[in-house]
Amino acid sequence: MRNGLPYVRAGQVIGLLGGSFDPAHEGHAHITREALRRFGLDQVWWLVSPGNPLKARGPVEMDKRMARARHVMRHPRVKVTDFEARIGTRYTAETIAALQHACPGVRFVWLMGADNLAQFDQWQDWQEIMQRVPVGVLARPGKRISAKSSKAARIYRQAQLPGRRSQLLGRAQAPAWCFVNVPMVNVSSTMIRARGDWG
Repeated sequence: MRNGLPYVRAGQVIGLLGGSFDPAHEGHAHITREALRRFGLDQVWWLVSPGNPLKARGPVEMDKRMARARHVMRHPRVKVTDFEARIGTRYTAETIAALQHACPGVRFVWLMGADNLAQFDQWQDWQEIMQRVPVGVLARPGKRISAKSSKAARIYRQAQLPGRRSQLLGRAQAPAWCFVNVPMVNVSSTMIRARGDWG
């Protein structure tokens, strides 16, 4: 294992699900299992970030979030890593570039909920992300319409794969993205923190 990365072979397709996971919950696990099935992925890596630049409040300690993530997501093809903290990247585009450098020949797919697609154009170097890797978008509660009409969806409309061809996403040439509807789990980290069950 190098820089906290799981073992991987050239040619494999790895889904990347990034976030603060503050805390990880069944919604994260649910979309991960759906992503494995819908996008034909060999593995999914959870990239537990030091913090989200778009959020004013900092997350709880990394060790606690990593332990919770490993407890919530028990699957032989899903790995939890603190790669971003180890190498010091702050933004997703930087992290993806570093992963591509560290794992030559591996095909990466960035995964996100539809809520993230709705504000994707606010991310640092978001168009670089689209140009580097295919993007798999999974519908989450309340964000389907805003995601499909988002700036990112409009700009990259011609690069969208229809949901019925989602299995091809991992082998597609970027820019490529695919939006799939999945059975939804209405839970969020914000809800868990508000209940006082975390932190």
